[in-house]
Amino acid sequence: MRRLDRRQAINFVDILKDEACPLDPAELLARFHAREAGGELLSGAAAFAAMWRAIPLLRPLGLAARWRPVAWLLEQAYRGFLRLRPRLQRLMRPAH
Repeated sequence: MRRLDRRQAINFVDILKDEACPLDPAELLARFHAREAGGELLSGAAAFAAMWRAIPLLRPLGLAARWRPVAWLLEQAYRGFLRLRPRLQRLMRPAH
């Protein structure tokens, strides 16, 4: 996403280094979080959609995610990914 954000519209924050973090870091690490300018803290698929809206190439997908059926489908897909994530992380670890 950083490479696609050529306008640097997204402020990526490492929550493990940000001592002013308003939420529990474990909660933030469990799901993806984002805040649109001046908006509420979003999580899951809604957070990804907010990030997509900030990147011109992905903006149409982010705007489509404002439609409830699309948002629901994206959230279901995200929850499925969360169930697979631990296995994917194990597969991606370098072998020692």
